[in-house]
Amino acid sequence: MDEEIANILIEEGFTNLEEVAYVPIQEMLDIQSFDEDTVNELRARAKDAMLTMEIAREENVEAVSQDLRDLEGLTPELIAKLADAGVRARDDLADLAVDELTDITGQSEDDARALILKAREHWFVDQE
Repeated sequence: MDEEIANILIEEGFTNLEEVAYVPIQEMLDIQSFDEDTVNELRARAKDAMLTMEIAREENVEAVSQDLRDLEGLTPELIAKLADAGVRARDDLADLAVDELTDITGQSEDDARALILKAREHWFVDQE
C-alpha cells in the first residue's frame, strides 16, 4: 500500500488492518478517492497481511517449549505474547522481573508476580 492511500485511510479513521479488511464495503466506497477495484484490492491485501501475521505468530508459538506451555496459569493468549517477546522456555519466564512481564503481557503486577513465582517453583523443588 502506498503512503498516499495509507494517509487517506488514516484520515478516514481507519486504525488497523482488521478495519480495512472487514468494514462494510460501502463504508470504504464512500471515501471519495476509492473506487470498487481499489476497495477490493485493499481488503484483499489487508486480509492477506493478517493471515501472514497469524501464520508467523503460530510459528512463534510453536517454538515455545512444552515446559512453558504446561505452566499452570498460562493461557494461549499469554503464551503468544511471551513468544512474541522471545520468552520461549519456563526459565526465560522465571528470569523476568515483574515489570518486564507486565510490559509484555499487560497483566497486573500481582498476576505477573504469581506467574513468575510459579515458573520458579521447579528451581526449589529440584533442590530438595
